Amino acid sequence: MKNRYYERLRRRMKQYHRHHQWQLDHGLFAPHTYPDDRTLSWWDDIGFILNRRRVMVWWIHPRMQYADAISDMAWQEAGEAPLGGHDLFSRSDKQWKKVGRSRKKVVAYRSPPMPDLQKDYYAKVRTVEERMEWEGIDLVVRPSLSSASFDWCTGVSACLPIEVRNKAEVHALAALIRQLIKGETTLDKTFPGYTYDRNDWLSESDRRIQDRQTRAPSL
Repeated sequence: MKNRYYERLRRRMKQYHRHHQWQLDHGLFAPHTYPDDRTLSWWDDIGFILNRRRVMVWWIHPRMQYADAISDMAWQEAGEAPLGGHDLFSRSDKQWKKVGRSRKKVVAYRSPPMPDLQKDYYAKVRTVEERMEWEGIDLVVRPSLSSASFDWCTGVSACLPIEVRNKAEVHALAALIRQLIKGETTLDKTFPGYTYDRNDWLSESDRRIQDRQTRAPSL
């Protein structure tokens, strides 16, 4: 028996794709650029068409999940932020612009200087984060894949240990996602026993530093 909800979603996906065309590059929606000097990759968004419906892939490398965990733990260890510390707009003054004789709209927000208490807190968070980046944390990341149906696409969230640094590697990622979706392979077959942990994170320290120095603007 067909599921009416999913059948309706599939029809909407096809309708959306028919009326909102993607600008595809060799069959892929690839909106990002890829610097030639980058040695590590972290995340990417790509899309392709499968069975006349859009598939949108939100990919991260396991090191990205590891880095996000470090950031989360740093905020937790730093403790509660000063009042209003995370709300940038609560202390902002609205900047208005006339759009008619009697109408106006907000065009910008002007924030006052950050109080020393908040500056100290953010400095504390960064200090904790830098220590955790240097020492690593007790976390094991494994490959994962999940999907969800929306009225405009099938969304795939993937944490896979491959590098995506150029268009060729983007196409390799898309090909692998297609195989996984269609059941032609599995995560266990593709990445048997793979884990990303503290040792992997620490082994990449020099490459992370190199990438940061490469991306830094020249003076």
